[in-house]
Amino acid sequence: MGALGFKVIVVGSGPAGLVAAHALHLAGLDFVVLERRPQVAELAGASLVIDPPSMRVLSQFGLLDKLTEHSCEVTRSQSLTKDGYMFKDTDQIKVVKKCHGSGPLIFHRPDLLKVLYEGLPADAKEKVLPNKQVVFIDEAQHSVTVTCVDGSTYTGSMVIGADGVHSMVRRHMRWAALRRNPGAEWDDEFPFEAQYRALWCTMPRQATIPPGEVAETQHQGRSAMFLAGKERSWMFLYEKLPKPTKERVRYSTEEKQAYANTFAEWPIWGTVKVKDIFEPSTAGMANLEEGILKHFSHGRIVLVGDACHKFTPNAGLGLNNGIQDVAALCNNINAAVTDAECGRPNVEALGKAFHRYHEQRGMAVSEDFSHSAMTTRLHAWANTWYYLFGRFFLRPVTEWFIIRFVASQRIRKALVLDYVRGEEPYIGTHAWIHPIKPLKG
Repeated sequence: MGALGFKVIVVGSGPAGLVAAHALHLAGLDFVVLERRPQVAELAGASLVIDPPSMRVLSQFGLLDKLTEHSCEVTRSQSLTKDGYMFKDTDQIKVVKKCHGSGPLIFHRPDLLKVLYEGLPADAKEKVLPNKQVVFIDEAQHSVTVTCVDGSTYTGSMVIGADGVHSMVRRHMRWAALRRNPGAEWDDEFPFEAQYRALWCTMPRQATIPPGEVAETQHQGRSAMFLAGKERSWMFLYEKLPKPTKERVRYSTEEKQAYANTFAEWPIWGTVKVKDIFEPSTAGMANLEEGILKHFSHGRIVLVGDACHKFTPNAGLGLNNGIQDVAALCNNINAAVTDAECGRPNVEALGKAFHRYHEQRGMAVSEDFSHSAMTTRLHAWANTWYYLFGRFFLRPVTEWFIIRFVASQRIRKALVLDYVRGEEPYIGTHAWIHPIKPLKG
């Protein structure tokens, strides 16, 4: 499967970037990952919930045991009002496990990054480079060259932008497209709009709260969420902004504390209140951008994850879509390389591969974006309809029906790397539409 002279430049070593490194290595393709931060597996970050389809992809890297060791399965959820009334306590999430062989798994983001990075073979790990902030991308007829702030340059056949919501690769892609055709309809320079903001923090898991417990506290215009992992817990405090904005805001330590104080008396799980567990030293805060780009690629550049679609985090679908992006993209890159003369697809062949990737992902991204937006607004009672649906209609029996007959049909369509053989890690009542290729056959 090797391709002499074909090289992929991945910008960003977050989870999606490291998943791309594994996928490209397994395809036998040369690559380099450029990370602007001094550390690849940075210690900052909140929780990540990985669903069974994403875990299937990660299992193809031989990391299932390590990932299981650092995670716990979501087993139960409760819903509260801000005065402490528990109006729902359910274990219907277990239906996901029955249908698909596993429930969603809760990770501490640094733990996931560490497993992904350390799980790379030694020769692949050497290709993940910290302190490489990309400042310019120059596309030529047969190659693309990336320049970093330290003056170093890297030349390859294509660039994958896995550099997040404020993607530099996306900005360059837009600039290149409009330079080539000034009249082209293209995504805005700042394409994502925020209607909500959130504060998050992490702390050691409280001994009285079992692992796998999830809770949300609902109110008009505001909500809170709590997750208990194997060793740590996480808290998220959400609020609707006075008006939508595309402005990037950096919140100070004082602003974070003041914001958390307004939630102090809110119950976060059972009788535990926000003030009982808030940990300012680990707190982060940001506006929550939402949106989907019209264009995922141009020329030799293609985007994955938050660089091309940004969800609110309430439903935990952001990274899961990023992993599916990488699977779809790498399947198409591998096919293009296999079909190309001398294993070096030209820019037209890459464009077709990128177009197929976008086509394969478009509907799933749109569906999960809508689900994420709805979940955020249900929890924060955005209007009367959301209030009635969240408080009274979304009962355990309704959740069972939705998971069993609606969500399961979407989940079973998920992709895996079609060029990697292995064992199917999860088997439930719903067969996977895209099974992992067996070791023999």
